Amino acid sequence: MTGQSPPDTTPGTSSPWRDRRLTPAERADALVPLMTLEEKIAQLVGVWAGADPSGDGVAPRQADMNVVDWATVIRHGLGQLTRPYGTAPVDPAAGARSLDASQREIMAANRFGIPAQVHEECLTGFSAWRATVYPAPLSWGASFDPGLIEEMAGRIGRSMRAAGVHQGLAPVLDVTRDYRWGRTEETIGEDPYLAGSIGAAYVRGLEGAGIVATLKHFAGYAASRGGRNHAPAHLGPRELSDVVLPPFEMALRLGGARSVMNSYAEIDGVPVAADESLLTGLLRDEWCFTGTVVADYFAVRFLQSLHGVAGDGAEAAGLALRAGIDVELPTVDTYGGPLVEAVKSGTVSEALIDRALRRVLTQKAELGLLDDGWQPVPALAGEPASAHASATGCSSGTEDGDPEGEDPVAGRSRFDDEGSRELALRLARESVVLLRDTGVLPLAPGRKVALVGPVADDPMAMLGCYAFPNHVGPHHPGQGLGLEIPSLREELAKRIPGLTYAPGCDVRGEDTAGIAAAVAVARESDVCVLAVGDRAGLFGRGTSGEGCDATDLSLPGVQAELVRAVLATGTPVVLVLLAGRPYALGPETDAAAAVLFGFFPGQLGGRALAEVLTGAVNPSGRLPVSVPRDGGGLPATYLTPPLGRRTDVSSVDPTPAFPFGHGLTYTTFEWTGAESGGEWPVDGETVAAVTVRNTGERPGAEVVQLYLHDPVAQTTRPVVRLIGYARVPLEPGEAARVTFTVHADLASFTGVRGRRIVEPGDVELRLSRSSADVAATLPLRLTGEEREAGHDRRLQPTVRVDRATDPGAGVSETVSGEHGTIGAGRRDGVPEV
Repeated sequence: MTGQSPPDTTPGTSSPWRDRRLTPAERADALVPLMTLEEKIAQLVGVWAGADPSGDGVAPRQADMNVVDWATVIRHGLGQLTRPYGTAPVDPAAGARSLDASQREIMAANRFGIPAQVHEECLTGFSAWRATVYPAPLSWGASFDPGLIEEMAGRIGRSMRAAGVHQGLAPVLDVTRDYRWGRTEETIGEDPYLAGSIGAAYVRGLEGAGIVATLKHFAGYAASRGGRNHAPAHLGPRELSDVVLPPFEMALRLGGARSVMNSYAEIDGVPVAADESLLTGLLRDEWCFTGTVVADYFAVRFLQSLHGVAGDGAEAAGLALRAGIDVELPTVDTYGGPLVEAVKSGTVSEALIDRALRRVLTQKAELGLLDDGWQPVPALAGEPASAHASATGCSSGTEDGDPEGEDPVAGRSRFDDEGSRELALRLARESVVLLRDTGVLPLAPGRKVALVGPVADDPMAMLGCYAFPNHVGPHHPGQGLGLEIPSLREELAKRIPGLTYAPGCDVRGEDTAGIAAAVAVARESDVCVLAVGDRAGLFGRGTSGEGCDATDLSLPGVQAELVRAVLATGTPVVLVLLAGRPYALGPETDAAAAVLFGFFPGQLGGRALAEVLTGAVNPSGRLPVSVPRDGGGLPATYLTPPLGRRTDVSSVDPTPAFPFGHGLTYTTFEWTGAESGGEWPVDGETVAAVTVRNTGERPGAEVVQLYLHDPVAQTTRPVVRLIGYARVPLEPGEAARVTFTVHADLASFTGVRGRRIVEPGDVELRLSRSSADVAATLPLRLTGEEREAGHDRRLQPTVRVDRATDPGAGVSETVSGEHGTIGAGRRDGVPEV
């Protein structure tokens, strides 16, 4: 019956697959036998109908892979619509009407009236014209605030639902392994626990808003050799298991993500898109994932065109389908005609088609897309939304606090509302990291201040490469940014009368002609703010971003020369970095009076930086990545065994200028009363606790970090690794008792036999201000027999914060734990953890 219409296929409202009393899986099972081969395969592809026909698109190799005839491609139905808002600047209301029309055409063209599932990018906000741009993921990590990230993701998700979008291609859970990689800016940091806890919070927010979260890039993408995009990943099985995979586990189990996107990487010679052991054996059989696996853009065709493991499109499709990729994105290619012919010839089993189809249809049923009477995009297209909001996965956007609800008129024409901007500002404030301060900050009133540097007056310096103005805007220069994005210069000028300015040089290029003017401006001032860093872009159009890799960690262009020249003036210099990766801050920058880091802090990052510089905001960010001292040395993160650190058997000192977790504030904190729970059974829990008091004169937030040190193990172990943290805001004089309840599962690692184990023996829990600044060491002994720890192991400690302005009087709150209570505690509307 392959390729033929089975009998009794007339769909109707009484069809079991329309019956909402059945489970989504049961509805999918009822529909699959009714579909022809062509109808089945049509549900396994996307179409990028809105891509630029000139070929100068926003993704690599788009021009030669995205030629489709709309009427032809939708005649049997359609699995996904690719980025209807995120391909070109379009007014949100007009885009909604266009999407509405497209969905109606799709439904009318196929026998079953099934609409497409719509996906968009949403890494730094809904990637649409005139939508709020939030700080980049490295800023999420710098905040150490999962609650705030969950709140941000929820707001992003609600705006997407109001626009008729069903799936978001975020978060990125790659753990940074080489800072030279251009996509470092998209990662949450270099630690798997930080990436996993923050990433799971993002997933909870997005999924809680009804949007399918897509974990990417599974797996190994950030471990590419030489930090080069798409380069082979140099990974051993332990690094894969203990560093790369845990964030994905956490986001699936603690966040509830319903989709996963494959990595472009090849691991030990096997491209992930063709790796059945990873996409099916691990993800589905071991981890019990039941959602969809979608291909990263063009990844299936790349099996033939780049990896050379398939001879043609049909063979590539067969490899990917067998490995476990359910949907080919961004547009129909190998899963189109080549796959149809492969099934008809017997090269690919139709059972593999049915397997993928059941997952796709199950998810569509969950989203309401199989419901009778489903209507597309009611909210922004100007139609009444209430009748279909619950069934369609679309939101009217008029609920209290929802993005489109604050202004029922303006809210229907844009995605950048006051509430979203306020949230973006809160995150930007929390993410600014003060690395050094000799007393020059905050800037004292009345001082003559100069501002120099190539990113000082550049609004785009605030945005990562997946922000719409950077990602799509360069192809449409006449449209403008669509947003108000004040530069650092604009914001500082509001607060510092008589601010002088000189750019000094460009971000890229070799022109040094402007350095003399910058030196003159700096010399004539009492203090100089020197802003250097990156300009994000795509595929060589920037210094950071996808396809914008670096050969070393020196500042791009002649910026290092500018820094040296300004420091040589003798004027106190506040060095501000706005960047997507940590650049080397070696001996030549030791003369800086202060150093601040902002990791693409979003459209209101300029304001947040100005507030920190002038003291209106107390900095509280912590480094999600180490800042190296040497720009030419091989980058190495803090997760290294003893021989990865400074030794007497090598002349290279890899000690960073500033370690992971480091960050200063304008107040002071005292840590006292550290204690642990004694012996630690290999299948039980222990406790680590400390009291933190704000001994300064202004409110501030301390980040209590808990690290594990395992001095003797059957495999080499990182000297320390993060296993818990708590962000604790405190008023002057206020104290809090922070208690971590830690299961022994958090001490597990991959042993010599390749299985994850908890091993008895001596360990230390270190209560720390950073990975290198230990406040208290708690020696413990894991007791009992060695045991295995599987996928059902505990992934987080429980963190309890007891607050008191005086001993014995306070409020207790659980601020993190295994079951999604991260961020439960708030003060003044700001999530504490």
